[in-house]
Amino acid sequence: MPNGVEMRLMQCGEEFTILLEHDELMSTRVSGSEEALATLTSARLGLRPRAEWLIGGYGMGFTLRAALAVVGVDAGVTVAEIVPEIIDWARGPMHALTAGCLDDARVVLVQDDVAMLIDAAAEGYDAILLDVDNGPDGLTRSVNDRLYHGEGLKAAKAALRTGGILAVWSAHPDDGFAERLRGAGFAVDEVIVPEAANDAEGAKHVIWFARKD
Repeated sequence: MPNGVEMRLMQCGEEFTILLEHDELMSTRVSGSEEALATLTSARLGLRPRAEWLIGGYGMGFTLRAALAVVGVDAGVTVAEIVPEIIDWARGPMHALTAGCLDDARVVLVQDDVAMLIDAAAEGYDAILLDVDNGPDGLTRSVNDRLYHGEGLKAAKAALRTGGILAVWSAHPDDGFAERLRGAGFAVDEVIVPEAANDAEGAKHVIWFARKD
């Protein structure tokens, strides 16, 4: 990683896991909440003509594939992934899982910081989906902290069109983050989702949906 921390792809049979040092960032064992990041955003946003989505963090592509299933044929989906090896793994050992989503005509892959794309946009996106850390703090890179605080939230709001949604995935609750979103002028909906689809008794994750009114 840019800050010197090691990220590894682990494989056991057909199962893959990505580790940051000793922390599990994602696994093919469960994908329900990552898919919900896209499907629940779509449910709140509705089917907009020529919608533009920005997804921060490719990961294992669960959110991207779910987004492509719900946006229109005229939509555009930009994926920002700062770690080139993540894309190498997607096109290499995990190519069967990727299922060609990176080659979809609606997808633009930008191998750079999602914050750069947010800062450069002026009412450019209908939805911004962030899954670049394990929550609203800079786990993978300390500079990511900006995404979840004052200036970063202000930039995200400016990058959204009216009625647009900033959706942030987290592996854990964060009482202060919803308040920061409200302080930035968003209307906030905090949703608890199962880690695995159709497993109400399993581990839970959190997604904040922040609407620009």
